[in-house]
Amino acid sequence: MAMSATGRTTEEIAARFNELAKQEKWFEIQDELFSDDIKSIDPENSPYLKYAEGRAAVRKKGEDFIAKIEGFHGAKTTEPVVGGDHFAVGRETDITLTGFGRIQLNQIMLYKIENGQIVSEQFFY
Repeated sequence: MAMSATGRTTEEIAARFNELAKQEKWFEIQDELFSDDIKSIDPENSPYLKYAEGRAAVRKKGEDFIAKIEGFHGAKTTEPVVGGDHFAVGRETDITLTGFGRIQLNQIMLYKIENGQIVSEQFFY
């Protein structure tokens, strides 16, 4: 078990993430689990979202994306899979997005833990 400086293991952080994700509490995940130096990484050629770094920039990235959602048709997130100082979840989202219409976004979300906080999130879709 990877133990962090704050005493929270990757498994404990992943479990808390899972608890909040099942309730669609994404901003609470940011507030509670993200480091101040968080990096949010999307695929290089993503038409939807770009790279953001730092708590305020990552929050704005999320808020800007939420503002583009015209219709929410469903979403689900898998249980986390933990390996060392990382965990990953699968996420399926069915939304109507301004400028894109209705899309199904199926992705893997990978999180890295350092010192008991999430320091990076990377999306593969």
